[in-house]
Amino acid sequence: MKELNKDLMASSLAPIVLMILRGRESYGYEIIQELRDKTKGQLSVAEGTLYPILKKMEAKKWIESNWKTADTGRERKYYMLTSEGKRELEEQYSQWNFINELIDKLWNQPNSISGSQLTITSA
Repeated sequence: MKELNKDLMASSLAPIVLMILRGRESYGYEIIQELRDKTKGQLSVAEGTLYPILKKMEAKKWIESNWKTADTGRERKYYMLTSEGKRELEEQYSQWNFINELIDKLWNQPNSISGSQLTITSA
């Protein structure tokens, strides 16, 4: 199982959940299971991590929810993407692509430190 930095996880989880909800409505445990399945068990998100994020996204009007009774008779809170959430997902996806491309470029550039002096300045 992958152990991710908490800050990285917090900033990544909202767009990941928006992507999951892009295709269909879902409830919390099902979202957790989908993340586990998509990562072949390498990523486990605790309920205590997911539900506060869902609550924040709902407050921002990116998602909305309603209670439904499952076939088992159990009440579940289902979340669905709103039009505002779709716009937010597009924006976050664009930002993540930009950052991903930058990391890839920096990771693959030749090591320019060897043989030269490294100067670090503070702003």
